[in-house]
Amino acid sequence: MSTTGPAALPQPVLVRGTGLLGTSIGLALRGRGVEVLLHDPSPAALAVAQDIGAGRAVDLEGAPAGDDADTPVPGTVVVATPPDVAGRVAVDSLVRWPEAVVMDIASVKASVQAEVRAAVGNGPLTEADASRYVGTHPMAGRERSGPVAARGTLFTAAPWVVCAEEGTSAAAVAAAEALAGSTGATVHTMDAGEHDASVALISHLPQVAASLVASRLQETPAASLALAGNGLRDTTRIAASDPQLWVQILAGNAARLVEILHGVRADLDRLIGTLEAPDAPGARLDIARLIAEGNAGQARIPGKHGAPPQAFAVVTVVVDDAPGQIAAVLQATGDAGVNVEDLRMDHASGHEVGMLEISVLPGRREELAAALTERGWKVV
Repeated sequence: MSTTGPAALPQPVLVRGTGLLGTSIGLALRGRGVEVLLHDPSPAALAVAQDIGAGRAVDLEGAPAGDDADTPVPGTVVVATPPDVAGRVAVDSLVRWPEAVVMDIASVKASVQAEVRAAVGNGPLTEADASRYVGTHPMAGRERSGPVAARGTLFTAAPWVVCAEEGTSAAAVAAAEALAGSTGATVHTMDAGEHDASVALISHLPQVAASLVASRLQETPAASLALAGNGLRDTTRIAASDPQLWVQILAGNAARLVEILHGVRADLDRLIGTLEAPDAPGARLDIARLIAEGNAGQARIPGKHGAPPQAFAVVTVVVDDAPGQIAAVLQATGDAGVNVEDLRMDHASGHEVGMLEISVLPGRREELAAALTERGWKVV
């Protein structure tokens, strides 16, 4: 057993599933000197994950737990499979390795937890076995999927939720927190039901909304799409996500999401009714209220580093579409002694220039605008 890495994380760590998240976990742990074993039903995915350095591929099929000298005996098993099989694989792992801590990283928790609980008493698990299981969920991802999209830094500063039950052992909780910490994530604790309700609103609803908006673009003339700016791109960015994965996520958390969608439908019905008679008394006020309600909700989203929301001023600079332009503007901003709070780029339609939007503290806006203008940059 390896002695490197965090002491609370029993090693070696076996990652069952070498998609984006599983492979990224392997890369992050390997960067901390942790011994990582990899398994996946797909030989191609497994080979890619091993080739990029996420760990050592092992063959588990048909191997008895610890009886064969060539069979790895993991101290921790991370179930990184799709949500619809995560519970079954977690139960299998608890049976295969009677001393290992087993955790899953599925994006829904109550259904996986229930499947593990169902295997106690009437199935192959004892209460002691189930105590070695803990559900977790790293709140990170990309629009791209598969091991080729994996990054060892994927979880840096991201929330990682640990959903322990009353009977979960302290060692299992410590291992889950150590794993999250080893990837650079920030640990949050909540029960499975609270987790599923939270992600239905802050993750699953945005995905559905983005996909529904983007689906309206399928037959849109190219001339209309040429007018699109960052508003459309921002709104539809996550619509590029993997359909197969989202089928499983949405089905697994359907009850929580449907409740929220009923509320969204009520708001849409209200807006449609108002816009069908936009000149009726009170119609414009109702539209203003709806937008204001959105303002109020958006203002509650945590700001930089998780701090309370803060309004920033924006300095917009026109830059040529050429190498080094963005770096030069940022260097000039640093030379002026102004900190960049946020950054985004909007490309001008029909012109080979971009609009670089630099967010700064309100009191520094005029100072930065003057400094950049003095250095020859065109500030809008």
